[in-house]
Parts: sequence; structure tokens; C-alpha cells
Amino acid sequence: MSLTAHQKNLIQDSFAKVEPIAEQAAEIFYNKLFEFDPALKPLFKGDIKSQGRKLMAALKLAVRGLDDLDSLVPVLQNMAAKHVEYGVKVDDYTPVGNALIHTLKTGLGPAFTPELKDAWVEVYQVMATVMRSHAYPDFNPDQYHNTKTYNN
Repeated sequence: MSLTAHQKNLIQDSFAKVEPIAEQAAEIFYNKLFEFDPALKPLFKGDIKSQGRKLMAALKLAVRGLDDLDSLVPVLQNMAAKHVEYGVKVDDYTPVGNALIHTLKTGLGPAFTPELKDAWVEVYQVMATVMRSHAYPDFNPDQYHNTKTYNN
């Protein structure tokens, strides 16, 4: 992973500010995700508030895992396998990344600086690449046109 120690600190500090508004953040995330790609809504069959709690718990785990990347990779790979079972496709990671960046921008307001955005985009790209590579054996991040589309 090409994150610097400074970027890890930025991400961890910013997520600590999001945690108190986790329920709101999850709502913003799913509203924006379904706006970006309405076709994803049927993948979420349960209560969206419950799903939001799972999302925030997964993000918390990932953010904490930045300090121990060797143990984070198998967790991401396990999540990727489950996502395939749920029907997630390789292209679905891009609107998720866009919704995440939008959520952070909305939730953090002026504290969401360009430097912080770049750090979050970097960590999401790395996480998505690990997950995509595990779930889709033919995935090649160097040739995949939709890997770096976080344009919010």
C-alpha cells in the first residue's frame, strides 16, 4: 500500500470525526450511492439502517487496519468473496468509492481538504483493488478504466 504515515493519520483522524455522526453518514452514503447507480439498490435486501451500521463497522475496521496492513488484506479478501455472493460486480466498486468520497465531503465540510480527499481516494483505491483482485481473477488494475473514477 502506498499510503504515507501522514495520510494514515489524516484518514484515522478524519474518521474519528465521522464516527459520532455514523448514522447520518451511512444515510448520506446510501442515498448518494443509489443516486449514482440505482441498479445497486436491489443488492440491499435488508433494513438499510442495519446495513449502514455494518458499513460503518467495516470502515472502522479498515481504518484501524491501516496500522497493520498484513492483517487487513485477508479481511478485505473475505469481504470481497462475500460481496460476490451478494451479486456485487467489478464495476460496482466505483460508485461505492464516489459515494464514500461524497459522504466524507458532506460530513466533514471544510475539514475535507484536497489533501484529505487524496488520502481517502488512495486508501479506497488500494482497498478496492485488493478486493477486486481477489474476487475477480481477471481483474487487472493497470488496464481497468473504471478503477480511478472518484470525481466528487
